[in-house]
Amino acid sequence: MSTLILLRHVRVENANAIAGITYGFPAITHFLGFTHALSRILTQTHGLTLEGCAVVSHGHQIHAHTSGRDYQFALTRNPLTREGKTASFNEEGRMHMTVSLLLECHGEIVNGEYGQQALAEFLKARCPMLRLAGGIIVSIKDISVMDKPTTDEKLAYLKWQLTPGFVLRDRSAWLGEHHQSLLEDNPQATMLDAWLDFAALKFQAETPEESDIQEGEPAAWQRVPKPYPGYLVPLMTGYQRISELYAPGVVTHARDDQTPFAFTEAVYGVGEWCGLHRISSLEDIFWRYHTTETGYYCQGANAPQAAKQHS
Repeated sequence: MSTLILLRHVRVENANAIAGITYGFPAITHFLGFTHALSRILTQTHGLTLEGCAVVSHGHQIHAHTSGRDYQFALTRNPLTREGKTASFNEEGRMHMTVSLLLECHGEIVNGEYGQQALAEFLKARCPMLRLAGGIIVSIKDISVMDKPTTDEKLAYLKWQLTPGFVLRDRSAWLGEHHQSLLEDNPQATMLDAWLDFAALKFQAETPEESDIQEGEPAAWQRVPKPYPGYLVPLMTGYQRISELYAPGVVTHARDDQTPFAFTEAVYGVGEWCGLHRISSLEDIFWRYHTTETGYYCQGANAPQAAKQHS
């Protein structure tokens, strides 16, 4: 039986707020990357592996300022060059955030509850040494190791520990469904058109039913609702290969000349932030890696097959 590791109220400073062409919260790849890094440590020390990861957000603060309309990231001021000029830099979006992570652990933990407590103490010492989404872990309120809840009462207690907060669910299946509905009216509609219906804020002018429209008359603009209800957000969910797989050392200036190399691009999906009271099964909130010949993807429950969804 798998075990759960709960990292409650992890405070992170200067985390990456930009994910591909989206911004506002780190990509789910950051959290699964943290899970993978921690799994490699536990594999060596305890013979355990981590797979699933659930993300609960308790609060965030993006480092940005506005003049009333457009937002701009608050960037650091770098030292001047030897010539006294401003040094060039890449724009970075940073944020502070407080999240809880629920990790799915596989493997035998010896000594029962005493072993779980010892593992929790080990994680309290090691987790702050890692980075989460490029940010520094400032504090962790508590780390606990427990058996997976088998009753509704135990599941309710686990959700109570995570409140108040909103959990991120994978809704990429809705993206494919919406694309099929668009094709019925417009055979030329692409998956990008469907994704923009979730990602963009759209407005349209209302047409009066029983009146003549005169040029110059003011229009009544209404916000176009998203295809499905809920707090839906665009997400970066992985990377997909866009070139052939090159042998090690063939591509110059690659970071690692001992590993096969391929050029990739970001893959996007749709997520939903929802209240914990709406969760009836932990499988609905866990994200896991799914790898194919074309790339790797972060997927939740009931996600479409990556090879079909992103081909």
